Amino acid sequence: MSSQLISTRQRLIQAALELFSAQGVSATTTRQIAEKAEVNEVTLFRNFGNKHGLLLAVLEESAAFKDLGESLVRRATPPGNVYQALKDYASDSLHALERVPEFVRSVVGEADQFPAENRRALGRGVTEANRYVAQYLATVIQQGHLNTYLPAEKLASLLNGMILGYAVIEFTSEFHELWEDRDDFLENLVELFLHGAMSSSAESATNSLQGGFTTTEVADLPASLVHEILQQARKWGVRDYALAYVLFGAGLSATEIISLERSHQIYDTQGHFLQITIPGFVRQVPVNQWILGKRYGSYTNNPLIKWHKSRKDAQTAMFLNETGKPISESDLQTRWQVWSEGLLTPQGQTPVIAQAQQTWRVEMLMRGITLENLSILTGCDRAQLQPYARRAKEKAALEQATRLDHKPG
Repeated sequence: MSSQLISTRQRLIQAALELFSAQGVSATTTRQIAEKAEVNEVTLFRNFGNKHGLLLAVLEESAAFKDLGESLVRRATPPGNVYQALKDYASDSLHALERVPEFVRSVVGEADQFPAENRRALGRGVTEANRYVAQYLATVIQQGHLNTYLPAEKLASLLNGMILGYAVIEFTSEFHELWEDRDDFLENLVELFLHGAMSSSAESATNSLQGGFTTTEVADLPASLVHEILQQARKWGVRDYALAYVLFGAGLSATEIISLERSHQIYDTQGHFLQITIPGFVRQVPVNQWILGKRYGSYTNNPLIKWHKSRKDAQTAMFLNETGKPISESDLQTRWQVWSEGLLTPQGQTPVIAQAQQTWRVEMLMRGITLENLSILTGCDRAQLQPYARRAKEKAALEQATRLDHKPG
């Protein structure tokens, strides 16, 4: 195909999109399209057969959603902020649809009049957008930044379906009370995905751990191993000691720890707390001075407070890496590997960082916290915490049996 024919074809597609968007598919004539593209009507028929053939080309060859999908895929490496990436994708998709509201209305309202090939084109367009979103989700799930019980393709379908549904409702109705505004819809949409069908690794109570544990297993660490990891961390300095202390003393995940800021710490003689802030949700967690039977300072003088007081920089992040920048998950993972080098769990495996959070949750239940209160502290629902409750009961039973064995019959 010559460059002149390509130019003509693209002019016709662009003219059709503009007219379809301005006045709808049905109200647009082939003559109007040809005139806007500055070609004769015969050229349109030669290239596309008829108006519906041109509509097919508009649907198939529009690069807007492909570009959005490719941009989202690029954000998977490195993963960055998954919440923001999904919200940006949804927002940009809506912006693209909002630029052509009449086209959307026309396609939706007149779809039953389209021949089968045009409806297939619609399906292919949505499927193409879906493929990129699924690729992004599959990557961040594989990297361990999201946990889900649905395949990436299904999640992508749900996300794009909701975005399209929003656009159709907004473009075809008024005075509904489904959401306050566009931002309200976007925030709730992403929250639904991150805390419903999906969960951030910061909050999932049933993390799939590295090293072969299943998503329903709880593999807490024994007290001796926890204290050994804490002592190894202490040897590497006040920053490492504070990091390990927060892992075991507050039950936070790596994702939650790297999001902490200095202002998120609250302490006095009555208690020591950290504020966990994620989009749409804020909670506080205690920093325990007692960890598995051993005391690590006090509410006003412990490894975290010592690290806080040693800081001379102006960074707002609570933890920094060796270069003085906010610590990343990979930085934290590296530190964990240093502290736990040469150590093995009772199962003969290398301890993984997610087990620190599991250990804290089991310990809280062993100390007598209710499942409801643990749910408040962790942001997990009771169903997610059931594996921890079972593990705590198992440990309590073992401890009782051991105590009985020490008593004379």
